[in-house]
Amino acid sequence: MKIAIIGSTGRTGRHVLAEALRRGHQVTAFTRDATALAGKPEPHAVVEGDGRDPDKVRVEGDGRDPDKVRAAVDGVDAVISIINGGDKRDPHRAAQATRTIMRAMAETGTRRLVVTTPYPNVARRPYLVLWLLRRLLATPYADARDLEQAVAASDLDWTIARLTRLTDGPAAGSGLVSHGLLAKPRALTRADVATTLLDIVHDPGLSRAAVNICGR
Repeated sequence: MKIAIIGSTGRTGRHVLAEALRRGHQVTAFTRDATALAGKPEPHAVVEGDGRDPDKVRVEGDGRDPDKVRAAVDGVDAVISIINGGDKRDPHRAAQATRTIMRAMAETGTRRLVVTTPYPNVARRPYLVLWLLRRLLATPYADARDLEQAVAASDLDWTIARLTRLTDGPAAGSGLVSHGLLAKPRALTRADVATTLLDIVHDPGLSRAAVNICGR
């Protein structure tokens, strides 16, 4: 497949990039800082502006730049977006970038979209931990809720992947994917997130669904 990865140099995105390349996909790695890809598994070409490599390309820019985003998603089969929720200086960045991505996908005819959000936004227990998290992370969680609403209202073939607490441990396999709330929301390694997200891209049964993902 041809896959665009938005947020490809973040702590999770770099694992998704590496796994996509390991599987032999043609990858467009979109990042705000192309220098962060140095020494990492590399897409083939560095692309700025409107030049394109016919195989694997890298596009640098902000996820709210419609021209750069359109260049990244044009001609791909699927988009995986891993954008952290906003902060006090930029409280709406994830939702705004996602809306830009969806508009670009509509314009270029790209249909498959997988986005990540935090599972604690919908979890019900443990109550005290969730209460604390929602206070401490009120801004990024609100941004993630706005992102989910925008995605769910679109007519794309979307999947919302809600992730539990992420760790940097070694890969153990794919995560546990559930349509319902998680009985035991175990921590999930970023390497296993990569495996799970790429599996989701290929699963038509998860189109237009929000799923909750944790470690096994």
